[in-house]
Amino acid sequence: MNNTFFKALNDPTRRRILELLKETDMSAGEIADHFDISKPSISHHLDLLKQSGLVVSVRNGQFLYYSLNMTVMDDLIKWLMNLNDKKA
Repeated sequence: MNNTFFKALNDPTRRRILELLKETDMSAGEIADHFDISKPSISHHLDLLKQSGLVVSVRNGQFLYYSLNMTVMDDLIKWLMNLNDKKA
Protein backbone atom coordinates (compact mmCIF):
# COMPACT_ATOMS: atom_id res chain seq x y z
CA MET A 1 0.00 0.00 0.00
CA ASN A 2 1.47 3.36 -1.01
CA ASN A 3 1.01 6.83 0.45
CA THR A 4 -1.38 8.03 -2.30
CA PHE A 5 -3.63 5.09 -1.46
CA PHE A 6 -4.01 6.14 2.17
CA LYS A 7 -4.28 9.83 1.24
CA ALA A 8 -7.19 8.91 -1.04
CA LEU A 9 -8.95 7.02 1.76
CA ASN A 10 -8.38 9.82 4.27
CA ASP A 11 -11.05 12.10 2.82
CA PRO A 12 -14.79 11.59 3.55
CA THR A 13 -15.81 12.80 0.07
CA ARG A 14 -13.57 10.23 -1.60
CA ARG A 15 -14.82 7.49 0.71
CA ARG A 16 -18.41 8.45 -0.24
CA ILE A 17 -17.48 8.30 -3.94
CA LEU A 18 -16.16 4.77 -3.38
CA GLU A 19 -19.43 3.84 -1.68
CA LEU A 20 -21.39 5.18 -4.66
CA LEU A 21 -19.22 3.26 -7.11
CA LYS A 22 -19.76 0.10 -5.10
CA GLU A 23 -23.35 0.17 -6.35
CA THR A 24 -22.71 0.95 -10.04
CA ASP A 25 -20.31 2.58 -12.49
CA MET A 26 -20.99 6.31 -12.82
CA SER A 27 -19.93 9.32 -14.86
CA ALA A 28 -18.33 12.30 -13.12
CA GLY A 29 -21.57 14.24 -13.55
CA GLU A 30 -23.62 11.47 -11.95
CA ILE A 31 -21.18 11.36 -9.05
CA ALA A 32 -21.28 15.16 -8.69
CA ASP A 33 -25.08 15.04 -8.41
CA HIS A 34 -24.65 13.39 -4.99
CA PHE A 35 -22.59 16.28 -3.54
CA ASP A 36 -22.96 19.98 -2.82
CA ILE A 37 -19.49 20.83 -4.10
CA SER A 38 -18.27 22.05 -7.49
CA LYS A 39 -17.69 19.72 -10.43
CA PRO A 40 -13.99 20.71 -10.57
CA SER A 41 -13.71 19.59 -6.92
CA ILE A 42 -15.30 16.25 -7.81
CA SER A 43 -12.87 15.92 -10.72
CA HIS A 44 -9.98 16.54 -8.32
CA HIS A 45 -11.25 13.82 -5.96
CA LEU A 46 -11.68 11.42 -8.88
CA ASP A 47 -8.16 12.17 -10.09
CA LEU A 48 -6.72 11.35 -6.66
CA LEU A 49 -8.75 8.12 -6.56
CA LYS A 50 -7.41 7.19 -10.01
CA GLN A 51 -3.82 8.00 -8.98
CA SER A 52 -4.20 5.75 -5.95
CA GLY A 53 -5.50 2.93 -8.13
CA LEU A 54 -8.80 2.69 -6.25
CA VAL A 55 -10.87 3.59 -9.31
CA VAL A 56 -10.47 3.19 -13.05
CA SER A 57 -12.19 5.08 -15.84
CA VAL A 58 -13.42 4.08 -19.29
CA ARG A 59 -14.50 6.50 -22.01
CA ASN A 60 -17.94 5.91 -23.50
CA GLY A 61 -18.65 8.58 -26.10
CA GLN A 62 -18.04 11.96 -24.53
CA PHE A 63 -18.28 10.66 -20.96
CA LEU A 64 -15.79 8.97 -18.65
CA TYR A 65 -17.34 6.27 -16.51
CA TYR A 66 -15.70 5.43 -13.20
CA SER A 67 -15.69 2.08 -11.45
CA LEU A 68 -13.97 0.50 -8.47
CA ASN A 69 -10.70 -1.24 -9.17
CA MET A 70 -11.52 -4.54 -7.52
CA THR A 71 -7.93 -5.82 -7.82
CA VAL A 72 -6.76 -3.03 -5.51
CA MET A 73 -9.73 -3.61 -3.19
CA ASP A 74 -8.85 -7.30 -2.97
CA ASP A 75 -5.23 -6.39 -2.19
CA LEU A 76 -6.42 -4.02 0.56
CA ILE A 77 -8.59 -6.72 2.13
CA LYS A 78 -5.72 -9.22 2.06
CA TRP A 79 -3.36 -6.66 3.57
CA LEU A 80 -5.82 -5.80 6.35
CA MET A 81 -6.46 -9.47 7.10
CA ASN A 82 -2.71 -10.06 7.25
CA LEU A 83 -2.40 -7.29 9.84
CA ASN A 84 -5.12 -8.93 11.88
CA ASP A 85 -3.36 -12.33 11.69
CA LYS A 86 -0.16 -10.82 13.04
CA LYS A 87 -1.97 -9.60 16.18
CA ALA A 88 -3.27 -13.06 17.04
